[in-house]
Amino acid sequence: MKILVIGGGGREHAITWRLAQETGVRLWASPGNPGIARVATCLAPPRSGVDGYLQVADSIQPDLTVVGPEAPLVAGLTDAFQSRGFRVLGPARNAAQLEASKIFAKHVMAEAAIPTAGYRVTQTPDEASACIRDFRYPLVLKADGLAAGKGVVIADNLPEAESALRTLRSSFGPRILIEEFLQGEEASFIVLSDGRNVLPLEASQDHKTIHDDDKGPNTGGMGAYCDGRILTAAQTAEIMDRVIRPTIHYMEAQGTPFSGFLYAGLMMTQQGPKVLEFNVRLGDPEAQSLLHRIQGGFANALFAAASGKLGGVTLDWKSSPSVCVVLASAGYPDQPRTGDPISGVEQAEDTGAVVFQAGTRAGATALETAGGRVLGVTAAGVDLRQAIDNAYRGVAAIHFDGMQFRKDIGRKGLKRW
Repeated sequence: MKILVIGGGGREHAITWRLAQETGVRLWASPGNPGIARVATCLAPPRSGVDGYLQVADSIQPDLTVVGPEAPLVAGLTDAFQSRGFRVLGPARNAAQLEASKIFAKHVMAEAAIPTAGYRVTQTPDEASACIRDFRYPLVLKADGLAAGKGVVIADNLPEAESALRTLRSSFGPRILIEEFLQGEEASFIVLSDGRNVLPLEASQDHKTIHDDDKGPNTGGMGAYCDGRILTAAQTAEIMDRVIRPTIHYMEAQGTPFSGFLYAGLMMTQQGPKVLEFNVRLGDPEAQSLLHRIQGGFANALFAAASGKLGGVTLDWKSSPSVCVVLASAGYPDQPRTGDPISGVEQAEDTGAVVFQAGTRAGATALETAGGRVLGVTAAGVDLRQAIDNAYRGVAAIHFDGMQFRKDIGRKGLKRW
């Protein structure tokens, strides 16, 4: 099977790494990165946008195209590829609005009676300013559109909310969602769907802020773990019944069936699961920890989902927990610095860790930083404590100037062991 993976980040490295371990698979990636190039043929699109990716697909004629990031999906890559006869895993443009617009996602939740935080939609600066004076604090402010994980701010008081509004408006536009702040523990619940059938993956937990103990500004994700104990069987069943199936059924009924990875960011509250957000692709860095635990059947599941034949398909999972620690560049998340030489990747892999590359490039003499989130050091263990220790043993082998990482990835899960 010839598979083309669209993207060049840590998530796409994890996807290609997992697929490369399955028999009968030939891999290409566009644009890819130096890490992906170790397991797949990387092709830079000859032009920007969907048309460039179409040219790559025309040259390869893949049996399956897997879209990693959200931006190409929102831009209509699936629609364009399918119109040319290519089999694609990823939602069409209309279904991708679940991530492209938080306001649209809230509309779907309201229509399908999916539990979520109380909220107000504001369209103008005056409307938002009035709303934050009436809301109970703390509150949550969210930019409506795509924001690479940086469009959410928690405000503890009115001055903080006013400052956040100014920042969000200047960066992302005037449409702001203002939400009730939910108490509980977060979980990332990702499923694979063919538009009707659903295959749930194991739950994982992301660490969104730049600093330990959930301090500092939000990022695209500074680490994740997947250990099989984040949710109970009863909680998983409730999420499937109250969140996942109603969403899939609603989208199908609206004539916009959802095919691909649906990611529900959840808060597990005393009243049960409530949806914080929907994403229309694998999480990053959740994918790194999830795919590290999949034993086999991944290529078959992706092909089945893209073919509308996911019913009865299963995945084989390893019992060992997995932890991914993200190494970020100096200045991230505000102004990430690039061009710093990276050392120690091979030494980290010698410890048994897998180093997924994200914001990297091949420099003249060494691997260099080329983005905010640079590497995802991922390791397993017989239990969560050992997986954490193994991941940080790999981290200790790597160096680049200004390297940032959290030291508490997976710590919240230790109470369940």
